[in-house]
Amino acid sequence: MATLFLTMGQGAFMTCSALYFTTVVGISVPQLGLGLTIAGAVGLFAGVPLGHLADRHGGRETAALLIALNGLAAAGYLAVGSFAQFTVSACLFVVLERGGRAALQTAVAGALRGADLVETRAYLRAITNVGVAVGAGFAGIALQLDSPAAFRTVLVLDALSFLVAAAVLTALPKVAPVADAEGGAGQPRLAVLRDRPFALVTALSAVLSLHAVLLEIVVPLWIAGHTDAPRWMVTALFLLNTANVVAFQVRIAKRVSELPLAVRAVRQAGFVLCAACVLFAASSADGMAMAVASLLLAGAVHVYGEMVLSAGAWVIGFDLAPADKQGQYQGFFFSGYAASAMIAPTFLTATVLQGGALGWLLLGGLFILAGLAMQPVVGWAERTRAPRLAHSG
Repeated sequence: MATLFLTMGQGAFMTCSALYFTTVVGISVPQLGLGLTIAGAVGLFAGVPLGHLADRHGGRETAALLIALNGLAAAGYLAVGSFAQFTVSACLFVVLERGGRAALQTAVAGALRGADLVETRAYLRAITNVGVAVGAGFAGIALQLDSPAAFRTVLVLDALSFLVAAAVLTALPKVAPVADAEGGAGQPRLAVLRDRPFALVTALSAVLSLHAVLLEIVVPLWIAGHTDAPRWMVTALFLLNTANVVAFQVRIAKRVSELPLAVRAVRQAGFVLCAACVLFAASSADGMAMAVASLLLAGAVHVYGEMVLSAGAWVIGFDLAPADKQGQYQGFFFSGYAASAMIAPTFLTATVLQGGALGWLLLGGLFILAGLAMQPVVGWAERTRAPRLAHSG
């Protein structure tokens, strides 16, 4: 329920925010992009320390507090009147969002284990897609009305969605914080920052996460500039993606319940995402029918790779994190995704949109290399944890 409220509000906000800030507040498009880039960079450093707070003070309580504060930060957008105010508000919003996400993962990891944890994450991802779709549909009303009052109503409802979600989270089971196993003198509080194998796992995950912005940015521009497909194919691919995640993500995740299976899933996802890149490249062939068929097949292959990758990444991220440091580790792991989302628009437009079919093949090759590299890196991470586990035993 909390996830549904959060994603409904954010789905509505994301749909209207660009128009609100540029037409109502009066910020230019370049200023909007710069402010969001600055906020994204600042937010990269928020997940680890705020996740550490969740480790020490309880995931449920910390998540509820940070998400409630995130709602107040969302309401703060109503008072923005300049680029400087927008940038400060966006930084505060993103910092609290990243911290709240890390704390929420701590709460989930504290309440669930093994297959239950993976299955719950899959349900949450399916609900996320539903929530974003419903919120975006509601925002369509505001876009149709196209008035400052309509846009501000969306912002108010977005802020309220955070507050309601925070209240709902208090119904989660209370799990006492795990005692810090490395709290002795001279031991680092933010141990994840010195965990080189986990940093490399996060980096590989970031490379694989480049797929996440394909449907949002790259594919629409590719369809418009490089294919004979009609523009409505953009919407069709979004609907195809959302429907499949809602229908099949839980089923796929149930098959990936242990670390060896997760590594195998990530390796498979690398090849599947590469196949999707090849099919997207093929859509540039002459003829509308060929373009539509290639795009639909590419979309189906892409969403399958996305679901398999998500299931594998969840298990790897949780299983390699020490039980007493889930918050900081999940915060760090998600920072890889956030960094990928920051870099992806520039990188992918330069490689795919300017490089054409060769750019798609380059991206597909990166997916394969990252998927293959995950197994030895996870093995390295497991070996570094073995002495710790033996000592605790």
